[in-house]
Amino acid sequence: MEAKQTRITAANRIDWPSFAARHNMKWTKKPFFWENGAPLGNGFLGAMVYSAEERTKRNALRFVMGRTDVSVKIPGADGMASRVPLGEMNLEMRGKIFGKTSMELDLYRAQLEGVMVTTEGEVAFRSFVHSTEPVLFLEIRPDEGEKDTKIKWYAYSEVTDVMKNEDGINFNQYIPPTVLTEKDVDGVHVQIQQYSKTEGCTAAYCERGTADGKRQFYLTLINGGSDAAVSEAMQVIKRAVHTPKEEWEQKNRDWWSTYFEKSFVSISDTRLEGFYLIQLYKLACAAREDSEIMDNQGPWMRETPWPRAWFNMNVQMAYSPVYTSNHLEIGESLCRNLDSHLDSLIQNVAEPYRSDSAGLGRSASNDMVSPVKEEVGNLTWLMHNYWRQYRYSMDKKRLREHLFPLLKRSVQYYIHLLKEGEDHRLHLPAMISPEYGSSAVEDTTYDLSLLRWGCRTLLNICDILDISDPMEETWQWILTDLTDYHQDEHGLMIGKDTPQEFGHRHFSHLLPIFPLHLMSGDTDEERMFIRNCLHHWIGFEGDMRGFTFAGAASIAASIGDGNEALRYVKTALHLFMPNTMYQEAGPVIESPLGVAEAMQDMLLQSWGGEIRIFPAIPDEWPDVSFHNLRAEGAFLVSAVRRGKKTQWIRVESLAGEPCRIRCALEHPIYAVSEERVSVLIKEDGTICPDLKKGQTIYLGSGEEQTAFVMEPVKAQESMKHYFGDLSRGDFMGYHSMKNRIQEGADTAYRKVSL
Repeated sequence: MEAKQTRITAANRIDWPSFAARHNMKWTKKPFFWENGAPLGNGFLGAMVYSAEERTKRNALRFVMGRTDVSVKIPGADGMASRVPLGEMNLEMRGKIFGKTSMELDLYRAQLEGVMVTTEGEVAFRSFVHSTEPVLFLEIRPDEGEKDTKIKWYAYSEVTDVMKNEDGINFNQYIPPTVLTEKDVDGVHVQIQQYSKTEGCTAAYCERGTADGKRQFYLTLINGGSDAAVSEAMQVIKRAVHTPKEEWEQKNRDWWSTYFEKSFVSISDTRLEGFYLIQLYKLACAAREDSEIMDNQGPWMRETPWPRAWFNMNVQMAYSPVYTSNHLEIGESLCRNLDSHLDSLIQNVAEPYRSDSAGLGRSASNDMVSPVKEEVGNLTWLMHNYWRQYRYSMDKKRLREHLFPLLKRSVQYYIHLLKEGEDHRLHLPAMISPEYGSSAVEDTTYDLSLLRWGCRTLLNICDILDISDPMEETWQWILTDLTDYHQDEHGLMIGKDTPQEFGHRHFSHLLPIFPLHLMSGDTDEERMFIRNCLHHWIGFEGDMRGFTFAGAASIAASIGDGNEALRYVKTALHLFMPNTMYQEAGPVIESPLGVAEAMQDMLLQSWGGEIRIFPAIPDEWPDVSFHNLRAEGAFLVSAVRRGKKTQWIRVESLAGEPCRIRCALEHPIYAVSEERVSVLIKEDGTICPDLKKGQTIYLGSGEEQTAFVMEPVKAQESMKHYFGDLSRGDFMGYHSMKNRIQEGADTAYRKVSL
């Protein structure tokens, strides 16, 4: 059939400031821990804003600072480096904070505003980390009773031990010896934290008054303690101070409005709608196109046993929402850092393999130095994220010059380790399947699936680029002769002779299902197999974490079970903090972001060459709208569902790739476009519009339409501003919950009914 060629009216009725405002994080009492503080950031520089209960600091609002590229080599750790805490800026008032103190984080403008009410008066304030400059800005307006309010910077070594260890002493983190030097230059105060001859952090700050009695404070942190770092810090502060204030602030606001408006999601559950929007905010706070890789902390550094990036799930999951949300610019930071640290990735494997292989150990700092030991698959899994970056962008230049060569090296390391068994099949030696104990296992499902995916993808790339590679026969041989996954009556096993016999928080042995989608679930038999694997894995009491339920939700969504996926999403929320952060023995950024991807998977999936629209919508979401979510093949997809029925779908092709759509449109189906587009509807219901690059088509059912409206779903008033404050019932016991999580006894919070 041909799409009817006609003039189309598309109305975008998304009032973004109003829509985002319904989810602003609010505090009616002072936040007094990292876990319910207000996060600010720009991908490099970040602040968590909260107060303290320690008696000498009850008059202070703390801006605990971090910068993602400041790290220090650990003595005796084979070149491994560690992120380090940098210090904090304190708004110190004369009186103690109490009573009607209030704060609000304006998500759309990325600005925190509030009034600190003290025993002596009030201090109104607003603050933000500038979107394109590494500057924390704080403006205050104290009343007469608080006219002596001070704004002070404390390097980490100057912070009292009580404040450093407010959540307990962490003996696993390296804190370097620090030498402080300070000086004033042209009205700017400079403080250098020197960790070694080549490592340090430079702070520069100044305060200015305004004609109307306000006080403005500018602070920057720069990696390094050299003269060059000092010069850069000075320039940053002078540029911020001397640029016309409205122009400087408008640039910050413009960046954030452009960022948010690249895609839109609105659902019947206002609480989850807000949670999703906050995760997009946190993504842009934690990483940018030119930033370091998003590690476990993001820019909100504090004491932790995990002061680096972890590559056996954390980084992969942290980046997982960027693709469908149409924020490939955030994903660029991962790909660019892999490209620029190729030498480190090569040096991470043993010397005999460096001519053709590369790898990555469990954790690394920004330099990607991490020798590969018994956990082999981390780089290959990371390459799956890189592959998604390609599939959602269709950037063939990057595919040819960077992705293909690095994926070859990653797979080649596996090939060096393969052995032929007595059964004449290819086998992998004993390796670690992430998080299932510490014993190495032969033929782990984790590694077999990554090797299979890698070989398939390399052959696929050869077809895409129309090239021949001398390794093609080897890759095909591996796909033919590689041993099967080990299975028992419950489904996939950890590996040879190793069933899952106890609680396993990681979905590492389920990688063939998710995220690799080597098992599609397109048949009843395979769907039942996947369901059995999922229920056996999630059915054990005990070791369940935030990322456990994020993975479980995406697996349930992959087989179209939206109700079950939603149960896992809601369960995960019980493990998150009032500000949507997540922590175990220390903060880890990935789990809430993984839940955001799970929500995307309920709305839109694109793998296996198909775009699945509304594939797993739960009964509790009768109304859904999304705009410009991105699909593999570089398609922008918008859709509206009302009263549990799909109203219309819009698909725009950015690259002219083949388009296959699965959706729940009732017959008769209509197609309209302003261009000439032919549409094939297959017997299985798949809709295949022949979209050229730049073309758009609208699909619907019933009476043909030519006017389409995109607008938010009506909000549940009681669920607005859900996150931030401790007043919500879900968060009243979060301190005791945090302790139970750290002890591994989180079963009291498992509210899944299978």
